Amino acid sequence: MTPPPDPVPTAAARGYTLPAEWDRHQATWLAWPHNARDWPAKFSPIPWIYAEIVRQVAASETVRLLVNDAAHEARARRVLRRAGVELGSVELRQLPTDRVWTRDSGPLFVRRDGSRPSLGVVGVAFNAWAKYPNFDNDRLVSRAAARAVGAEWLPACYRGRRVVLEGGAIDTNGSGSLLTTEECLLDPAVQVRNPGFDRGDYETIFRELFGISNVIWLGRGITGDDTHGHIDDIARFVGPKTVVVATEPNPADPNHQLLAECHERLESARLEDGSRIEIVTLPMPAPVVVDGRRLPASYANFYITNRAVLMPIFADPHDRHALGILSELFPDREVVGIYCRDLVWGLGTLHCLSQQEPALAAAPASC
Repeated sequence: MTPPPDPVPTAAARGYTLPAEWDRHQATWLAWPHNARDWPAKFSPIPWIYAEIVRQVAASETVRLLVNDAAHEARARRVLRRAGVELGSVELRQLPTDRVWTRDSGPLFVRRDGSRPSLGVVGVAFNAWAKYPNFDNDRLVSRAAARAVGAEWLPACYRGRRVVLEGGAIDTNGSGSLLTTEECLLDPAVQVRNPGFDRGDYETIFRELFGISNVIWLGRGITGDDTHGHIDDIARFVGPKTVVVATEPNPADPNHQLLAECHERLESARLEDGSRIEIVTLPMPAPVVVDGRRLPASYANFYITNRAVLMPIFADPHDRHALGILSELFPDREVVGIYCRDLVWGLGTLHCLSQQEPALAAAPASC
């Protein structure tokens, strides 16, 4: 008889939960770009795009900016100063990275509220999306970040091994519901993070690590996504009961059918309290193709700061429409477009490169 699986460490039983992204932040974690191979022949504008992102985030919260060493820090400071960034809100920390997609390699913060609030980091493993061989530095970032801010380290083990999970694979409303995709977590053959784990295993993991009572499974990620199905390019919570989902009306586009299926699943899904989801559609930009490769350009890869919502734009006629939709959904925040046509050549944009650190005193949702 096969013994039952070992229980997941009970971070949730100790009172920790995963806040929604719109909850107030103490800081945002970013990593200064350096790996020119991630943007072949297009690296030169990338630091300037990052500088604008840092400037926007630093307007309302601390930016904890990772740099590889003293020389890398000096280069970052020069660009940030020239871009008019107020460095008083930027903490540069020398912590080497392989890549700069902090959403996935950085710390997954959880929070415990009550009379003795505290911050924790769920100790999931990072293995470069089960695709790339070089991640020796990235796999150490999460624990180092926990030490740096005094957050409790909460090991994430299941069936006797460390759970592999990226932040871009999940999205939560902060009230007990979580979005993810079958392609990313359940594919048995391609970029397999946790061999042998099934739907029930992941639902147990999410419950015990993040306090999630309700998992909403969508199907596939968008064309060009080398993470094999991250949720943050297709559907995002923008409020406790509201989800924006990308849509592609052109039936000849390979994203058309898979996004239509995601919409259908959301229509039949329920939230943690049994209520229906309010669904808002978000357009897709026209295909962004470089060197014959379709890139994962999506307006759904926005990032929510304390003051603003930073949304990727692509010099596309749909930019204005998408900005208008998010402006209506976030009336108390400024929605700012960040030009990402060069940035997405690295196969990610704004949400992929950022990771929020929640404030201990939770503020009411503003959306």
